[in-house]
Amino acid sequence: MNWNEIPRYRFANLPTKIEYLARLTKYLNGPNIYLKRDDETGLAFGGNKVRKLEFIIADALQKKADIVITSGGVQTNHGRLTAAAAVKAGLKPVLVITNNEPEEYEGNLLLDKLLGADIHFVYQEDENLTHGEAHEKARILGEEKVKELKEQYEEEGKIVYVVPRGGRSIPGTLGYLLATLEIYKQLVESKNHMDYIVTPVGSSSTLGGLIIGNKLFNTNTKIVGISVSRDAEGIKKLILNQAESFIKHFNLDINVTEEDITVFDSYIGDGYSIPTEKGIKAIKTLSSKESVFLDHIYTGKGMSGLIDLIENDYFYKDDNVMFIHTGGNPALFDLDSDKLV
Repeated sequence: MNWNEIPRYRFANLPTKIEYLARLTKYLNGPNIYLKRDDETGLAFGGNKVRKLEFIIADALQKKADIVITSGGVQTNHGRLTAAAAVKAGLKPVLVITNNEPEEYEGNLLLDKLLGADIHFVYQEDENLTHGEAHEKARILGEEKVKELKEQYEEEGKIVYVVPRGGRSIPGTLGYLLATLEIYKQLVESKNHMDYIVTPVGSSSTLGGLIIGNKLFNTNTKIVGISVSRDAEGIKKLILNQAESFIKHFNLDINVTEEDITVFDSYIGDGYSIPTEKGIKAIKTLSSKESVFLDHIYTGKGMSGLIDLIENDYFYKDDNVMFIHTGGNPALFDLDSDKLV
């Protein structure tokens, strides 16, 4: 398969660098910790979604779309970057935010407004639901609103392209399939090898792309996900479905099974987007040791999982472990400062 033949709208500053975190490695007494700086992909403060959107927006343009619609939480990185990518490609961005409209727009939401996105808020409070149940209900409400808006625009004669939440699609998967190849080439050039790649997991499309890429390119690296929202079983089902669709679409001679998927779901805390004590500690540790900023929704929880695994001897001391910094720093500016000081 010649991946270079697939339509792509190039937004990202690639390849992103791989950085050895010497001070963090020393602080945690091994293993060797590396950081893949996908927070530096460029485009509206960057992040992992930029890789996916290169293929998603190219697909939207091929389909002659006028409008791009997606949904997410109030501090959605995916929403911010989808809006930015749409603007860059000359398309109208529409966002459905599954939350009450706040009195003040901060963090990612402020950037969404600056990008000129049409923003719609949907939320239905139910005190009888757990946070996880409320999050799932909000997601469904968001999808229903997206469908409603799509129908309205189509009645006006517009062509609408809907981007699934988190970029979970075949074009989106391509982003991290090719990121796997990028990492492999960088390691070959530096004569290095990674025993593990660790990433935060939300919608699961980044983890799925890495796992498929690992199988396809035979990198001999174990991929580990740290969930920030769903339980491990739910993520595994999503990835298996994602892999099946992707492999069938491109007629690939590989097979992804549940045994290929490693996910830890002990670091979610009270629920998606709710800060955890370990996550805040990880944010403070990375900023004070390496001048690297994380957010409380994704990367802080992901790094808290990595640190906890290290402290519980999940890795050997001489292992090389890479953490993918998936971005999301604008969300920090929506976090109460008293949680960080």
